[in-house]
Amino acid sequence: MARKARMEFAGAVYHVLDRGDRREAIFRDDLDRQRFVATLGEVCQRTGWRLHAWVLMSNHYHLMLETPEPNLVAGMRWFQTTVTARFNRRHRLSGHLFQGRYKSVVVDPEERGYFGVLSDYIHLNPVRARLVGLDGRLFDYAWSSYRHYVLAAGRPAWFQPRAVLGELGLADDAAGHRSYAERMRRRAVEELAGGESPAIGELRRGWCLGGAGFLERMLSLLESAGEKHGRRSRRDATVEHDHGLGAANRLFQAGLRHLELREADLAALPKGDPRKLALAAHIRQRTSVPTAWIAERLQLGHVSRVGRAVRLAAGTPLLQQLDESLTDAAKF
Repeated sequence: MARKARMEFAGAVYHVLDRGDRREAIFRDDLDRQRFVATLGEVCQRTGWRLHAWVLMSNHYHLMLETPEPNLVAGMRWFQTTVTARFNRRHRLSGHLFQGRYKSVVVDPEERGYFGVLSDYIHLNPVRARLVGLDGRLFDYAWSSYRHYVLAAGRPAWFQPRAVLGELGLADDAAGHRSYAERMRRRAVEELAGGESPAIGELRRGWCLGGAGFLERMLSLLESAGEKHGRRSRRDATVEHDHGLGAANRLFQAGLRHLELREADLAALPKGDPRKLALAAHIRQRTSVPTAWIAERLQLGHVSRVGRAVRLAAGTPLLQQLDESLTDAAKF
């Protein structure tokens, strides 16, 4: 049976969920959780995703994310592959960490109410699992984005709570944070009492969360993507996009100008030239293009040199200069 096409378009919002293979744990300790969150930050930087909510449970995770560019598939491929590789390397394992395909429910970003519903559902997961006491103190659970809604201090740059707060009529300030905390305490108590909104039931069962007009648009996109899937026999049919190639090309060209190099110069430079390594690391950290593309464009040789470039260039003044100078180069 053919796989269902992934819905991808600029500005799409998703509820993304995946579980451990055979529903086994995907975190063995807090260091695994810390590394997962760090990798989440990396993929947001690489793809431009806007993360609105997340939670880590013992054997699964939930994300509420927005893709300004249509790159969910490319970003998730890198994210889950990287999380798996890091987990396996740390625990000296091999094989799958996640079960099959991740689930992605596309959410209508224009319909008022859905952001609140979805963020509530994500943040209340520890309540449903009875990991939060009867007083509903969600702040006691460390591994969700709830804390970033009630405290601006320590909030990572890639996390953006304002869309949810704004939908709830709250400002991203001390008063808004207090109001959000009180609201979520009430919702936690309701959850412990067994209450569930109809929208949550719709979220659990469906692939699309939105009104009739939005559903019609998504079905049209799905049909179009399915036709492309049939013609190309691809593993994952998607709405047409460049998987970050446009941004990578802009960074590549801007980086050459900054380094005062021409593309024709690259072949004659050593594969370990610091300028080539720094530009490779910069592109790798900020786009979702394959490592083979970076290795070929920068004349690095084997694709494994891209990962080595990231390690060697980390923290160097040259990479810092590129990071500062090319901030806007990847934007359309």
